[in-house]
Amino acid sequence: MSGDWWVLVLAALPVLALLVAVVVRSSPAAADPESLSAEPEDRPLPAVVANPIRIEPGTRRRIESVCASLGWAPPLWLETTVEDPGTGQARIAIERGADVVLACGGDGTVRAVAQALAGTGVAMGLVPAGTGNLLARTLGNPDNVTAAVRVALTGDDRKIDVGRVRVDDGDEEHVFLVMAGTGFDAAIMESTPEALKVRVGPLAYVISGLRAMRGRRTRVSLTLDGDQPVRRRTRTVLVGNSGTLLGGLVLMPRATVDDGVLDVVNIAPKTLAGWVAVAGRVISRRGDGNARVEHWQARSIVIEAEAPQPSQLDGDPIGDATRLEIRVEPAALVMRVADVPPADAPDPG
Repeated sequence: MSGDWWVLVLAALPVLALLVAVVVRSSPAAADPESLSAEPEDRPLPAVVANPIRIEPGTRRRIESVCASLGWAPPLWLETTVEDPGTGQARIAIERGADVVLACGGDGTVRAVAQALAGTGVAMGLVPAGTGNLLARTLGNPDNVTAAVRVALTGDDRKIDVGRVRVDDGDEEHVFLVMAGTGFDAAIMESTPEALKVRVGPLAYVISGLRAMRGRRTRVSLTLDGDQPVRRRTRTVLVGNSGTLLGGLVLMPRATVDDGVLDVVNIAPKTLAGWVAVAGRVISRRGDGNARVEHWQARSIVIEAEAPQPSQLDGDPIGDATRLEIRVEPAALVMRVADVPPADAPDPG
């Protein structure tokens, strides 16, 4: 009998076929192949970290509508708070398995979300809703909510550098994506009231800047890539991953967000005429440097001031600091962009 096992198998085939037919006919999905669709848990999950103070009415509804139209799951909606401007919310999004995290707010919200996403490989999208929106402008992303969400869900991935800063020998490293600075620039950010920014937009920084122009220069020491310190008098020292300012002005013409280095500029005018000369160099996009505006590039920078100076990261005041240790982390953050530029192409200004 053992040699005839295949005969038994052949005899059982009709019975097996009958059983399969019964099971298939009893399946509603099998009766209508068009009814087959992805289960909700199979759809990609977007998360939105939103600053409720910044977003306009109807923003959440528009974001949800775009997600639905593109076949994504309803977004995980996480609002920032005064105590947590976005980092904790982004970490929750990562833990929940989000495929992309949208930062919906100003540059501060973007920086806080990047603090959590840098180094994880989880993509970050931008839905600009602030005064400056400098990173979105640098990357050429749209500022319209619907268009920005479409880019975040369907755009290309671009890996960009992240700046990391340690303040006064502290234990924690903070990230920045656009610029870190100390001196005049940070004083403007610190002295610009939030209510004024809401009322007049970027003009608020101009008003605060005019008030701060009469300040005195201070002595600083700059150490670039571990070389001998460079000593200067300064009004402000800026370290940029991007060189673009409000209004499309380019302070650091060589800066690119994915070149693996940071750009450094020291601005040291003494008088009003000196400030006019600085403005002229910025408008002309000259990067050769002179006594009032000097440029460098480095992978690590240490700024030491003779006295505590106002300091800022991506426009967020972080208080007075005497020492900033800054380094670049190349290609640490995945950004969703409308288009990835060719290698060595300058960032749009």
